[in-house]
Amino acid sequence: MKNKITIEKLLPEHWPKVSKIYKEGILTGMATFEKEIPSWEDWNSNHLKTCRLIASVKVEIAGWAALSPVSSRCVYGGVGEVSVYVSEEFRGNRIGEKLLRKLITESEKNGLWTIQSGVFPENIASIKLHKKLGFRKIGYREKIGELDGIWKDNILLERRSKLI
Repeated sequence: MKNKITIEKLLPEHWPKVSKIYKEGILTGMATFEKEIPSWEDWNSNHLKTCRLIASVKVEIAGWAALSPVSSRCVYGGVGEVSVYVSEEFRGNRIGEKLLRKLITESEKNGLWTIQSGVFPENIASIKLHKKLGFRKIGYREKIGELDGIWKDNILLERRSKLI
């Protein structure tokens, strides 16, 4: 890709395009157990107020990344769950890598000592990306949830900060 990729804060006005990219991810059947796009209000309340990013190519939003809390208990306040989605149009251009790298930096700036991901085993590209950026496999959850009548497994990946 010859166009410059910029990473900036995800704002409410980005939601229409971000939600479209999220829907593309849902339709792959390899990104999430979710079946419907939440409203901005629901999405906003379920994600950390920090560590929300978009990647843009020229003026087009090409992907997004954010962290969700893993628990409401204060002891887990420094642990976040990763979401990274890239538009179909821009896949294969290292946008996911740029987003995840920046998300790692932002998580550390905001005091998170651990970020984790649950990835479907068939999502090889996501697993490779996480491992490339310092995540390690910490577990495997067999038949953890059902998607379209099929029980799905999850590979658990974790990255511990060396700074926090």
